[in-house]
Amino acid sequence: MDQREKEIFRVTWTGFFTNLMLSAGKIMAGIWGQSGAMVADGIHSASDLITDVVVLVFVKLSGKPQDKCHDYGHGKYETLAAVIIGLALLGVGITVVWKGVFTIYASLSGKIITRPGMIALWAAVVSIVAKEGLYRYTVRAGKTWNSSVTIANAWHHRSDSFSSIGTLIGIGGAHFLGPPWRFLDPLAAVVVGVLIVRIAYKLMVNGVSELMEKSLSDEEEEEILFIILQDPAISDPHHLKTRRIGAQIAIEIHIRLDGSLPLSTAHEISTGVEYRLRERYGKATQVIVHIEPQK
Repeated sequence: MDQREKEIFRVTWTGFFTNLMLSAGKIMAGIWGQSGAMVADGIHSASDLITDVVVLVFVKLSGKPQDKCHDYGHGKYETLAAVIIGLALLGVGITVVWKGVFTIYASLSGKIITRPGMIALWAAVVSIVAKEGLYRYTVRAGKTWNSSVTIANAWHHRSDSFSSIGTLIGIGGAHFLGPPWRFLDPLAAVVVGVLIVRIAYKLMVNGVSELMEKSLSDEEEEEILFIILQDPAISDPHHLKTRRIGAQIAIEIHIRLDGSLPLSTAHEISTGVEYRLRERYGKATQVIVHIEPQK
């Protein structure tokens, strides 16, 4: 297991045990405090446990070396995991919105919503602090090790923090402002559910784009061309093709060299291109350089 994999595993296990304690605590606080919003918030935290397991399994798979059937390695497993996390978030978001709307409708129809207790309010405060800290810890590791699935999991932690903020507002309003304002609890849940759906949409779009071999951004491709042209012997880099393979990227480029150059010199220049690109984008960057004679 390399250093990258170890760090991602350590961060994810930390999140797993934090979510385990939070989900159990929030569900119990919701039951004792008679707060449907807090119970839903606890279920949301429990969904994080599932995504933590997904990360642990898929990062392990993506770390496998190239083999006979996978010439480009197994990096796409991380991308697939990010899409799965997005789907999980989408399901949670839609469920939260649906339950909130249903409760609001019941309230408008004359049903009295139960006043939530202070234990649910304090559970929301603890959840906000813990999940925001977990988000910052996880997203820092994801960016450091260029892991899309770890960053996706970090956003799942933050979505739980957003959910707890909405829960705190709803529980606080329902507890302190009296029966006419108890609809704030489900209303806050609806708002949080919409935020969760929005985050899920972004994760899924990015993941699907990568699975569909979407090219790197224009800015990144311009930087690649700039790096290639640092050698004055190279001219007219063209037919640039780029894509992401999990945490890695693949680059294919055609360059023109003086046709009278010895083969060994042309090879040395080509190797220099590969070295500079890997120095910038990581040792695992896959680079293919096609050499053509200058016109």
